[in-house]
Amino acid sequence: MKNTLKHFLILLTGISFAQNNPNSGYWQQHVDYKMNVNMDVKKYKYKGTQELIYTNNSPDTLKKVFFHLYSNAFQPGSAMDMRLQTITDPDKRMVRKFTKDTKEIKESRISTLKPNEIGYLLVSNCKQNGVAAQSRVVGTILEVTLPQAILPKSNSTFSLDFEGQVPLQIRRSGRNSEENVALSMTQWYPKMAEYDFEGWHADTYIAREFHGVWGNFDVKITIDKDYTIGSTGYLQNKNEIGKGYEDTGVVVTYPKKTSSLTWHFIAPNVHDFAWGADPEYIHDKIMGENETELHFFYKNKKENLENWKKMQPKTAELLAYFNKNVGQYPYKQYSVIQGGDGGMEYAMCTLITGNRSYGSLVGVTAHEFAHSWFQHILATNESKHCWMDEGFTSYISNLAMNEILPPKEPESPFADSYKNYVFLANSAKEQPLTTHADRYDYNQSYGIGAYSKGEIFLAQLGYIIGQENLDKTIKKYYSDYKFTHPTPNDIKRTAEKVSGANLDWYLNEWTQTTNTIDYAIKSVENNKIILERKGRMPMPLDVIVEFENGTKEYFYISNTLMRWEKPNPFTLKRNVLSGWDWAIPTYTIEIDTQKGNVKTVIIDPSDLMADVKKEDNIFQKNYDKISYQIKNNSTFDFKLFSNAR
Repeated sequence: MKNTLKHFLILLTGISFAQNNPNSGYWQQHVDYKMNVNMDVKKYKYKGTQELIYTNNSPDTLKKVFFHLYSNAFQPGSAMDMRLQTITDPDKRMVRKFTKDTKEIKESRISTLKPNEIGYLLVSNCKQNGVAAQSRVVGTILEVTLPQAILPKSNSTFSLDFEGQVPLQIRRSGRNSEENVALSMTQWYPKMAEYDFEGWHADTYIAREFHGVWGNFDVKITIDKDYTIGSTGYLQNKNEIGKGYEDTGVVVTYPKKTSSLTWHFIAPNVHDFAWGADPEYIHDKIMGENETELHFFYKNKKENLENWKKMQPKTAELLAYFNKNVGQYPYKQYSVIQGGDGGMEYAMCTLITGNRSYGSLVGVTAHEFAHSWFQHILATNESKHCWMDEGFTSYISNLAMNEILPPKEPESPFADSYKNYVFLANSAKEQPLTTHADRYDYNQSYGIGAYSKGEIFLAQLGYIIGQENLDKTIKKYYSDYKFTHPTPNDIKRTAEKVSGANLDWYLNEWTQTTNTIDYAIKSVENNKIILERKGRMPMPLDVIVEFENGTKEYFYISNTLMRWEKPNPFTLKRNVLSGWDWAIPTYTIEIDTQKGNVKTVIIDPSDLMADVKKEDNIFQKNYDKISYQIKNNSTFDFKLFSNAR
């Protein structure tokens, strides 16, 4: 009872944030799920009941609602199957390769699934307020025509029965993974689609991203007693379960001869519910910052035990890092669960593959745990704005890894993302970040766009407005928009309010176009430096000049669209020059000859501006290397290129 009361209070605290978005007129829908599920571990089938209270906080009258039936994607001929067969670079986890007539063939694994291997989710007895509702299934979507419209600011109760079959592990959800995890139960239940200011988001599932309604989950899962479950939410009946909870001081009271156990979880103020189960799970628990329980569920395999044990205190360090640099984690539990086919974040937990090196295990945990802040607390529509979720998560998790497991050779934590982006920008395959996650022509374009270009959005924003302002922006963004569904404009406006800069041009150019940044030193003659903008995207510029007498000066050229100047990031004296308008292709810096002759000119010594052709950003005479001491006491070394090529 004490546990339940504590979690109820946490639930109320979470709800208080639910409409706390600072945008005038903001609203969001709400759901309360109550589900009872029975899992047959021999047949990989389950049956359940669902009662759902749906609150319509919108100003609109709803005559239909939509549910996601994600499991239906794992059937031959589904949209997911056909996408695998038609895209040029299908996800390698979802295809098998073989040679036919000396030609390599890629075959969709879904296309070969047998009836007892497919996934499905069947819904029956669907009612609204006790009255039968007309419904039909279209692929992975259940369309429900309501017998009674849901008026604005009112709620409605839905009830339904469902039964499902867990597919072979192909993508995220499934059974018997390559690491022999029995059950990875993600996107496993009828899930209400989101309705927001843009309308319904009832997209067909093709293995990409998700968008869900904030709500509370009360879930009971009955399963073979030999299985251990790691899950979203707080376990309510530890004294009946045992399974690694004995160290809490509770007395295990379940009957020894029972063939099954019922696990009861409550998850307050989340927008998804996932779980993994296996008879060989080891369950460890450590305490993290702010009395947050960190749980670990992993296979009892000798070769992995050491890495999983070593990873646990690092997870506590990650929690502390994200709390400090983003904001406080609001729940009192997080679980790292071995399962799935890579790494995927869910509410209060993640499923990751576990047969990894120590560094890889910590790295994937860092990334998926960071998603708790940037997807499961700041719940952007990751289908439409995947770069905000994946990119921001990559940014903070790479910084965290750089601190808790620093590399042997010092390197920018963003180096790989810049390399990936420059490759994509020069490949002629880039699409704007406004592209829906499902609609990219190439998986590679999606991956580099969402992860790398999304990460650079923040790293480069630090170049534009200053690192201190960026740090404040991230914290304010989290504080203002947690437990809501922020949009791209929200992160832009937050940065503007923190810094004072106008940044509409940046959001537009970087996310809504494929315009590139390409500046060059056109010429250096008689202390006259002519710069050229070759790319379409304008930027403010940091230019460092070194003279023959060894002195250095910093010249700052603002972007006139910003109507603002950033703080000086260097220890060097700064010369603030007049702004460079985007419509003017060249810019001239004339330097007093009394300062001496110019030897070296560098555009962007921080290397944080994503210039797609950096070789013409440096002019030098007789120097191979130069280094500058930055205010944060880190030293950057920059190789210099001759402009006479």
